[in-house]
Amino acid sequence: MKHLFRMLFAALFALTVGGSAQAQSDHRGTADEAVAMVKKAAAYLEKNGRAKAIAAFNDPKGEFINGDLYVFMFGMTGDERGVALAHGQNPKMVNKNLTELNAGGVYPIKEFLKLAGSPAGKGWVSYKWPNSISKNLEDKSTYVEKVGDVLIGVGIYK
Repeated sequence: MKHLFRMLFAALFALTVGGSAQAQSDHRGTADEAVAMVKKAAAYLEKNGRAKAIAAFNDPKGEFINGDLYVFMFGMTGDERGVALAHGQNPKMVNKNLTELNAGGVYPIKEFLKLAGSPAGKGWVSYKWPNSISKNLEDKSTYVEKVGDVLIGVGIYK
């Protein structure tokens, strides 16, 4: 009987831990969380420098990915304009110029660059994008902010 209780407890514990891990990966980020993550990434970039920030933003198990929230960074000047320097969700995008990427009639990278280059240096862009967690094409809004000669962004699915 004691052995049965231990097994049941172990099974319940495993389900609880697994369930919270699943809940974490299913978490849908909010606008406030996206803005906070951009601010955190900007502070990290300013404190640690570009190379270390790029490595941290590209780390799939790092602090700049949470559920469906992830940091990306694009160059804003010269040959780097429109080039993905970091992308927390899709490493295949890194080091590619994505200015001509069309997402349901919207060119999000062009819009990011326009917003980040505006006097405000920040703002939101809406478009359709594949959700890596749900695997569906979904409405997305992304907050971007200029930091030096790059822009940093985090998007939310609606």
